Amino acid sequence: MQMSSDTHAFSVNPANGEKIAAYPFVTADQIDQAVENNYRAYQQWRALPLAARAQKLRDLAVSLRAHAEPLALMITLEMGKPVNQARAEVEKSAALCDWYAEHGPAMLATEPTLVENQNAVIEYRPLGPLLAVMPWNFPLWQVLRGAVPSLLAGNSYVLKHAPNVLGSAQLIENIFLHAGFPAHLFTQLNATNEGVSQIINHPRIAAVMVTGSGRAGSAIAAQAGAALKKCVLELGGSDPFIVLNDADLDEAVKAAVAGRYQNSGQVCAAAKRFIVEAGIAARFTEKFVAAVRAIKMGDPREAEHYVGPMARYDLRDELHQQVQDSLAQGATLLLGGDKLAGAGNYYLPTVLGNVTPEMTAFRQELFGPVAAISVAQDADHALALANDSEFGLMATIYTADAQRAEQMAAALECGGVFINGYSASDPRVAFGGVKKSGFGRELSHFGLHEFCNIQTVWKNRR
Repeated sequence: MQMSSDTHAFSVNPANGEKIAAYPFVTADQIDQAVENNYRAYQQWRALPLAARAQKLRDLAVSLRAHAEPLALMITLEMGKPVNQARAEVEKSAALCDWYAEHGPAMLATEPTLVENQNAVIEYRPLGPLLAVMPWNFPLWQVLRGAVPSLLAGNSYVLKHAPNVLGSAQLIENIFLHAGFPAHLFTQLNATNEGVSQIINHPRIAAVMVTGSGRAGSAIAAQAGAALKKCVLELGGSDPFIVLNDADLDEAVKAAVAGRYQNSGQVCAAAKRFIVEAGIAARFTEKFVAAVRAIKMGDPREAEHYVGPMARYDLRDELHQQVQDSLAQGATLLLGGDKLAGAGNYYLPTVLGNVTPEMTAFRQELFGPVAAISVAQDADHALALANDSEFGLMATIYTADAQRAEQMAAALECGGVFINGYSASDPRVAFGGVKKSGFGRELSHFGLHEFCNIQTVWKNRR
């Protein structure tokens, strides 16, 4: 299904295939004017005391909660997220604002150095207007987890959102205004690829952040690099979920199902490759398949459904081809494996067994409700399989042996390791990846400092 024309982007309800709205692309002149307006708002914003900026984040949290239901329903309408998960996304985003309002100012405080007599200090200054190219899978959270710390640091924010969630983008912009932020400080632009290039190269834009596919991220990073502008990339993942023989099997299965099928499997930092030690593999697989079979899938507006439609029809076709390729390569179909008939963009919750490293389901990211199970001979083999990927976002280990888990964590090639719990993004810890999962970090003090001018101030140096 076509999602854009030469002049407009279209949003389509994935639950029934009906077109929701058409949004015109901004022109080159409109881009220039919007970026200049954003820069003027930045000059006003950066001059505010840090405490005042923190208070605006608290106001933003209040505004998000006040608009939670229409925002959640728009997310569900545009990209098919089950409505309870959409509501949770809004609350998580509001909590993010509160967290940075409380803890962020201390992270931006003047930092002493080892220079004698404290004559030299480190100051965290804003960089300027930031361009953020954001995806559709978490239309609010993905935006705010970068915008909130960046705004607290004194920057301004230009959002280029995914074309299928532009109604959500407009609501987010309006919520910032409702919270009392200066006009144009947070601005969203429906730009074409050429328009994104224009924004990157605009002299007012200081840096770029991208969450999306590896292909999009590398293309944007190349342009940012050519313009000598910093970028932070959070790209794809094919996260390993390791289950060792001594794991609590019921807890591992519960976490595996939740981690794989939340948001209909459309999560970058989600378990996708389930690497299970041989001694427990048969029992894990039996329990896992039974739990997945019990998942309720259907209309995302109905609260009892944990899996809804996939966000875009082309992505469902791509996922189905990956499944078919893997089966042709020797994988075993344990559950699902097909599109649900009808107008909606549903894909049956699917489990593939006997997946080996040469197969598509192991080598590529499966961005939808499909799990791939591989058997490891022992813990060392599990570790080798986990690292046998071009991606390096997150990883999970289930085992009763804490010391072995920590040793494995040290050897895993990824940005985060979760022991006896599945991965999540949380403002208290850094989030990001290595290898083709990107570079730079979001959240915690690392994400706050990514878009700061870390400035040395040295007095009376002799």
